[in-house]
Amino acid sequence: MTMARAAGNGPLTGVRVVELAGIGPGPFAAMLLADLGADVVRVDRPGGAGLAIDPACDVTNRGKRSVVVDLKSPHGPARVLDLVERAGILIEGYRPGVAERLGVGPAECHARNPGLVYGRMTGWGQQGPLAHRAGHDIAYLALTGTLGMIGTPDQPPPPPANLLGDYAGGSLYLVVGILAALHHARATGTGQVVDAAIVDGAAHLGAMIHGMLAAGGWQDRRAANLLDGGCPYYGTYETADGKYMAVGALERQFYDEFLRLLGVEDQAAARKDVTRWGELREQIAARFKTRTRDEWTAVFDGTDACVAPVLTLREAPHHPHLAARGTFTDHGGITQPAPAPRFSQTPATVRTGPAQPGAHTADVAHDWDVPGLLPAPQEDPHSPGNPQ
Repeated sequence: MTMARAAGNGPLTGVRVVELAGIGPGPFAAMLLADLGADVVRVDRPGGAGLAIDPACDVTNRGKRSVVVDLKSPHGPARVLDLVERAGILIEGYRPGVAERLGVGPAECHARNPGLVYGRMTGWGQQGPLAHRAGHDIAYLALTGTLGMIGTPDQPPPPPANLLGDYAGGSLYLVVGILAALHHARATGTGQVVDAAIVDGAAHLGAMIHGMLAAGGWQDRRAANLLDGGCPYYGTYETADGKYMAVGALERQFYDEFLRLLGVEDQAAARKDVTRWGELREQIAARFKTRTRDEWTAVFDGTDACVAPVLTLREAPHHPHLAARGTFTDHGGITQPAPAPRFSQTPATVRTGPAQPGAHTADVAHDWDVPGLLPAPQEDPHSPGNPQ
């Protein structure tokens, strides 16, 4: 692992972002912008966001600064709009209509800053019959057909953590939309609203699969296809020590190398013969059970058999390849993924640890020239509506 540097210039250096505090995909999107060099100010609410995690360990708030503003207080919306006036991007993850009721919706923000990119992160989107319904990652995946592709036919589809919906279908699409809209705003001076819905992003991720389905190359059922566990040379197998190896030997040359190293060369003809896939799977499974994960890792090391050990979260940072690339980094005592992707001229770094709620009020007030963030002399510094 590499040690994170205290400062660095990413490609978004100079871009100012206001993040209205939430949980999940919104904060992750803002973290990605911060990783890339943007000055992200997170507007935390009094009492926190309700996520059961120590703020000091919430890596999705790294590289940001935090102020606390009570948007339900008389002066709360004005304080946020003062920040908006000086920003290029705003991110919010409320249900449709909530930001408008709080006085910080697109109309109010664009009245103060016509060039603002207003990013909205939701599960269901801003319109549609379910737009106002509560939901989480797994429900959004369920309706798009994405969840129904995962797992074995004799078991319920397993939840893929919240990586596929919240972050792949949500955060990353929001960031793509924001950066595209920012490019447009810089060219024209006109901002716009980016409606990033997890259902849209998760569905979009399946573009190739829908094409295969239309062409007859994908069956609309689980574990019956090349990439969903139906194929015996694309899947995972248990080893003698109860751990696992992942196999992805799709192309002929990789498949032949895989069979040779596994010791089942007589199964070469089974690659294209679906009627033999059951027998092939049994032989592969039996062979993998004869050695430990580390022993099989050594067998396949340095080859093009497309086989890798299935590592745990704690093991992954120590893999030689990931360690050599610095895929993970240590910062503030927390091992965490390093910023991605990488840039040749403007490298991104983890600049600071997770922002503590309200810790940067004075600095932001000074740097962004928003003195209204600071409490007036007559205000009680401990009152809920006070930004400190």
